[in-house]
Amino acid sequence: MTNALSRRNFLKTAGCLSIGFSFGCQPLSAAPNPPLQDALPGPLRQQPRIDAWLEVLEDGRVRVLIGKLELGQGIRTAIAQVAAEELDLEPGRIEVHLAETGRTPHEGYTAGSGSIENSAMSVRYAAAAARQKLLEMASKRWTKPVDQLTLADGYVRLKTGENQLSFAQLLDGKQLTDEVRLPVALKPKTDYRWVGKPIPRTDIERMARAEPVYVQDLRFPGMVHARVVRPLAYGAKLRSFNEATLKKTVPGVLKTVRNGDFLGIIATEEYEAVQAQLVAREQAKWEAAKPLPDNQPLPDYIKQVPAKTQTIKETGDWKNGAKPMGSALKASYFKPYHMHGSIGPSCAVALYQDKKLHIWTHSQGVYPLRDAIRKMLNLTEDAVHVVGVPGSGCYGHNGADDVAADAALLAIAYPGKHVRLQWSRDDEHGWEPYGSAMRLDAEARLDQSGRITHWRYALWSDSHSTRPGGEPGNLLAARSLEKPFARPSGGYSGGAYRNSEPYYAIPNLKVDAHFFEGPLRVSALRSLGAYGNVFAIESFMDELAEKAGQEPLAFRLTHLDDERAVAVVKELQKLTQSTSPTPGEGLGFAFSRYKNVAAYCAVAALVGVTPKTGVVQVRKLWAVIDAGEVINLDGIKNQTEGGMIQAASWTLKEEVTFDRQHVSSRDWVSYPIFRFSDVPETEVVVINRPTEKPLGAGEAAQGPTAAALVNAIYRASGQRIRQLPVKIEKR
Repeated sequence: MTNALSRRNFLKTAGCLSIGFSFGCQPLSAAPNPPLQDALPGPLRQQPRIDAWLEVLEDGRVRVLIGKLELGQGIRTAIAQVAAEELDLEPGRIEVHLAETGRTPHEGYTAGSGSIENSAMSVRYAAAAARQKLLEMASKRWTKPVDQLTLADGYVRLKTGENQLSFAQLLDGKQLTDEVRLPVALKPKTDYRWVGKPIPRTDIERMARAEPVYVQDLRFPGMVHARVVRPLAYGAKLRSFNEATLKKTVPGVLKTVRNGDFLGIIATEEYEAVQAQLVAREQAKWEAAKPLPDNQPLPDYIKQVPAKTQTIKETGDWKNGAKPMGSALKASYFKPYHMHGSIGPSCAVALYQDKKLHIWTHSQGVYPLRDAIRKMLNLTEDAVHVVGVPGSGCYGHNGADDVAADAALLAIAYPGKHVRLQWSRDDEHGWEPYGSAMRLDAEARLDQSGRITHWRYALWSDSHSTRPGGEPGNLLAARSLEKPFARPSGGYSGGAYRNSEPYYAIPNLKVDAHFFEGPLRVSALRSLGAYGNVFAIESFMDELAEKAGQEPLAFRLTHLDDERAVAVVKELQKLTQSTSPTPGEGLGFAFSRYKNVAAYCAVAALVGVTPKTGVVQVRKLWAVIDAGEVINLDGIKNQTEGGMIQAASWTLKEEVTFDRQHVSSRDWVSYPIFRFSDVPETEVVVINRPTEKPLGAGEAAQGPTAAALVNAIYRASGQRIRQLPVKIEKR
């Protein structure tokens, strides 16, 4: 495709017919008694044209365009269900096109469990608007009232059955340039066929068959392979490199690229690129960087470094911290740095041809990445084209953006060829941005009836997002260039205090956050600060329940005034009431509402503890989740099960380690994660609320799972775990 092609011509070459005609300034006609709508979803307000979201193909299928990426959350399937419902099509006739610059809507990042709430609802309204317009077009052609028409299986028909037209026939190649405006006649939920059902994901079978699914699987004719050589330590400077020895030692090296402290190698084959990287490490001489702080415990260190303080919430009689807390109960908790631990190391393919740079990437934000890379390379916006392709493991900001920048630099230096660059395991573990370490201090006072009257909470955390966001300085390669881009200070501080306010009725409360810049590179990891905050809060709730002489769930119910929260906890109570732990076993509970505005989730954990060996075995995990209207039942269950298992791995095993020189956990031995043998039985109950708006569910289970596990360990062993990962004192 050339730049000379217009959007209209592009759609024709893609086998696509988009909806046409103008609405002028009038809203779409509404069906009788449509649901009341306050506002359109945010992405649709920003990009309100229907053809920004869907296209009708010549064969009668519908192509839906979304600016989100498939990360394993099943968004392709859920989006197809939503569109199929409003257009009365089989889901198999919906094709979902993932994030691509210049092609799909700009939806920022696939993050924060927002794909259903934002993308899917934008598609719902766009598809409903398209449906209504198709009926109006047929009504005009046949001079029949809309209420005498029906739409199903890709056709508009008269209810009498005498006439029908396919979507493609009716549209006749015209585009829809109209904007979706309220009111929009959404399909009555009582008529749903697809939404709320466990429609299987078609990509799972392809994965099981090892068919090409991921960006790591991409292959192009004549493609070359590359690696980047980085030092062992942050901030080290490249002083010399013996290129001649490299080329004598490793056959197939096509080019070495040095730009400041950035050193890349391009080779004919993957194996040659790997060997070249190993040899180049020996031939590169680096100037030592500032040492890392390994001389004191990390929980103490992060409380002592300079920090900016912000009061997040203050109610009741807590006035600027002037009143003392008393001595009812105090506890301090800690979570370490965590890796994303992607099973497939980060990978990208880049091609620079005809003065245009094409990048295939598993970045969670193709538009922000495009902006950052074009600034790094001093290119125009139109000169960079980024295609989103699923990656094998992510849920957060791992090395995807960095490896895309690496590949872009090398493709510019070696034009006309697809350059594939995959990080090694050592690269991934050593250079990805981690989830921040956090210290979490809580204290509370109970009245004589056992209710919490005062609560004070303080957290210490680094940023929880340093995504590129159009800033080259957040890309590793950009910091290493001869003319380097400075790393922006700070980041997304709001991620640190996510879920730091307990979701309980407490009259006097104060929450403070202390933001520091720690020694390791950090960014977004699934659930951001919610995992650490909920771990601390829900562990502390169990400690308070014990002090009050109450059962853990009963104590929580006493402090909940949200009926949906109460329903989730009571359902978990019912789900586990027949479970009777044996000696050496413990049953623990926890609850939270993600972000305090999203999905409700209560988790129970049954664990066994062997004191002689210190081994903890997770026997079973239960979860009850309320994410409002369910789009795909199987998808919510999968998300919740996966969230619990990942959180169990974080809680029991995972910790980034480092010495004065560098990160030392650079393989699966030094950074262990759950293996298949560690995965427990899981059971998930979903409370479907079709009349409520859908809520993101992908990050609801992490925090409650951590707390449920340590609460269960306490009941099994008598050992209260406040510092992660879990380490049982052998007895």
